[in-house]
Amino acid sequence: MARRLIQSLALLALVCGTGLAAAQQATPPTAAREISALLGHIERSGCSFERNGQWHEAPAARAHIERKYRALAERGLVPSAESFIELAATRSSTTGRPYQVRCGQAPAVASGPWLMQALGRLRE
Repeated sequence: MARRLIQSLALLALVCGTGLAAAQQATPPTAAREISALLGHIERSGCSFERNGQWHEAPAARAHIERKYRALAERGLVPSAESFIELAATRSSTTGRPYQVRCGQAPAVASGPWLMQALGRLRE
């Protein structure tokens, strides 16, 4: 019985590992680099991010958006940086409420256009 359990767990690990590798390959290398840069931009921004009525510091916002990105990438749904922004970094997937970004004393702005501007600067 123990041997069967070990074999089953080994097979499960192989299947899961293969799926994760395939998901990571689903995002083209250029898009993956841009997404990584955008995640870094979020974390280093020093801005606050509003999600479902609560404000979060930049590192927590990055962690949340990165979790969403990884879940989408595992299903092959992130072929570009634009799709990353639209699907993972623009609104709550639970409530549909848009994310907001507040930097310093400036008024809060929608995260989608804020990240699209950052992507434009990155591509220059």
